[in-house]
Amino acid sequence: MKAVFIAYNQSITEEVQEILDNQSIRGYTQWTETFGRGSVKGDMHEGTHTWPEMNNVHLTIVEEKKVDALLHDLQVLNSKVEEQGLRAFVWDIENMV
Repeated sequence: MKAVFIAYNQSITEEVQEILDNQSIRGYTQWTETFGRGSVKGDMHEGTHTWPEMNNVHLTIVEEKKVDALLHDLQVLNSKVEEQGLRAFVWDIENMV
């Protein structure tokens, strides 16, 4: 099993959720209104007057065979809305209850 952590500008929440739905990825945890800044050229997202945008995060645990397709679809989305910001990270899951 793999954990996929997806951080993105809240303006593309529907698109991220649609990718999960289209790939039959049912289980996830979502955090809304999170703060952050991209590591390369991203602007601050802090929900302030100066930096008004905010991020959301999805964390989903999927079978390893689903990871490549999920990352591909997220990359396609990111290429369409690159100025919004989207990053996905994959971790190994050793045990679950």
